[in-house]
Formats: sequence, structure tokens, C-alpha cells
Amino acid sequence: MKILVTGGGGFVGSKVVGSAKSSGWECCFQSRNENELEGAITIPQIDGGTDWSSALNNIDVVVHCAARVHQMTESNSPEEILASYRSVNTAGTLNLAKQAALHGVKRLIFISSIKVNGEFTNTGQPFLPILGKVPSDPYGLSKYEAEVGLRQIAEETDLEVVIIRPPLVYGPDVKANFKAMMTLMSKPIPLPFGKINNQRSLVYIDNLVSLILTCCEHPAAANKTFLVSDNDDVSTTRLMRQIGMEMDKSAMLLPIPKGFIELVAKLCRKSNLADRLCGNLQLDVSETLNTLAWRPPVSFEQGIQHTVRAYLSAK
Repeated sequence: MKILVTGGGGFVGSKVVGSAKSSGWECCFQSRNENELEGAITIPQIDGGTDWSSALNNIDVVVHCAARVHQMTESNSPEEILASYRSVNTAGTLNLAKQAALHGVKRLIFISSIKVNGEFTNTGQPFLPILGKVPSDPYGLSKYEAEVGLRQIAEETDLEVVIIRPPLVYGPDVKANFKAMMTLMSKPIPLPFGKINNQRSLVYIDNLVSLILTCCEHPAAANKTFLVSDNDDVSTTRLMRQIGMEMDKSAMLLPIPKGFIELVAKLCRKSNLADRLCGNLQLDVSETLNTLAWRPPVSFEQGIQHTVRAYLSAK
């Protein structure tokens, strides 16, 4: 099998490339910068006008990991931010899919986001692999619109489309909020998160990559949408305690009521942060498990162990 991975220098894409090569697959990968990765196909900009012809010859499967993830500066208007996301995540994705179909590519794996479903779930009502109401978040909206367009392309061409919606992905070399949480836990300070009984789905990077490679060749994956997680939802309190344990530190988590945290966050205009720390975000992955006979190969505890050890060794 010969696959093309977009975003080959990214957190997810680089792991897909490594695992595909370890599996004996022929793997090409796209990178934005000429000197970023040895052997990469350099395509600096992904949008509705990108020419993929140099990368698609004799490709069986495209794994589309590249995306605009981080928001622009606060000085940009909401319209500018949405247009920026749409340029890469919507127009760029659909342009790639159309060219892949023309080049005879059999299947495209689209790494979407659970933000297509929304930001939070109610207790006992996990997200399902369906398209619900249109997201208000600009990133989620751009992925939503890409999914709609991909389904249309799949209906009109011979290209099979597989959509994967991950929640927060963690693992060695993780950046952003998860790294910030580990940095916080490494400091000898008490934190007000000892009584957060929420439930959140996470996915360890190797589990996500395992599902991606399964979807590259499993016949039942064609034209389906899959949710993915470690299949072990955790509270913020449990997550922080696990991180502390792997750091050989006793997590100093104070049992502050969730309502008080939310009130203080609101007064400090940090309600979004409190929502992420205290709210629920659960995914129902039963259809993924049943359709593909797939199981996450790495447990939550093992994933946190690998992630924390990599973080500590890099300090």
C-alpha cells in the first residue's frame, strides 16, 4: 500500500508516517517547509488552489492531517478568523479530495474534530458519529463544512471517504493546553481541582494512529464517520492525579466545589477555561469498536506514563 500523509511534520501526521513505515507501507508525506523534513514533498500552502499533482501519482490512500488549528490574533475580526479556517480546512480539504479522485486514489482519511459535534456534552448524552446542528466555533464550522463537502464528493466519484473525529489528543511532544497542565502539575503549588467529577474523552496519539491505519485498509470503513478515544473517560481530578503520580509528586488538589471555580472564572472573564476544566465532553465510540473490531492498544494510564516521561526528559 502507498499512502500520502498531509501535515507530515505535525503532531499527528509525523506519528502516522512513522507507524506506516514501520508497518512496511510505502509512505509519502507533505510538509510546508522545504527543510522541515527530509524526503518530504514541499507544498507550502494548502487552500482551494493548491496543486497536488506532484504528490498523488500511484497513491492508494490519502491521510489528510494538515489543518489550521490555532486561532489568529484577537485583532482579527470574526469574519477574518472564519475565512482563514475555511481557506485551509474547508476549501483546502475539498480541493485535495477532488484531485485525489481524479488521480484514482481509492480512499481519503479525513482527520476532522469532535468540535463538529460541539464543545460540551450533557451527563449521560455522549456525542455520536452524526452531523447535528451547525457548530458556532469557527474551527468546528470549517471542519463541519469540509465533512459535508467530502460526503458529496464521495457520492459523485469513486473516492471512498473516511472521517475520524478525535477529541483532545495527547502524547509525547504534545503542546498547548495539555503541556501547560503538566507544567502546572510539576510545580509545588496547590490547585483547586480535587473535586471535579466531570467526564471527558481523550485519545492517546498511538491509539489515534492505530485507528487511522486500520481505516486505511478496513473494507467496512468506507464512507463512514468514526469517533475515537481511549475508551476510558476521565475526570479532570483523575487526570491531574495520574499526571502527578507519574511525576512522583503528590498532587496537591484542593476539594473546591465546581460551582465556586466557575463563579471565580466568570468574574475573571475566564469562563471558557472553567468550562474545559469542569465540563463534560464524552464520545460514544461503540460504533467504531463494533464496525472495525478495533480496540485502543494503549490504556489511559500507559498513555499518561509515556507522555509525562517524555515531558520530563525534555525539560
